[in-house]
Amino acid sequence: MCRAVPGDEHVDRARARTTGFTEPFQGLITRYAWGEFWTRPGLDRRTRSRVVLTALVAHGHWDELAMHVRTALRNGLEPDETGGVFLQSAVYRGVPAADRALGIAREVLAEQDG
Repeated sequence: MCRAVPGDEHVDRARARTTGFTEPFQGLITRYAWGEFWTRPGLDRRTRSRVVLTALVAHGHWDELAMHVRTALRNGLEPDETGGVFLQSAVYRGVPAADRALGIAREVLAEQDG
């Protein structure tokens, strides 16, 4: 699931940056997030992506958002659906957070179109 969800480019980049110091953390993420939570029954990958996008906006984890917008698109969300997640979050997290999320998603979409 680690390669299927975020894609080969992300996984290869993360592995290339892994050192002896960071390997235990990288192993934890691989086993815990990709190995356990993304493979649990009950939610499809599209729904999981919506949940992750919402959580990242709610907590202001902007550094992770672009990768998870790419993941959401790989999981079948349409650009308008990702925008809808951010619009919905505006009411619950605040307009500044939703505006920032939309800006990051816009950059990802421009990368994919260009």
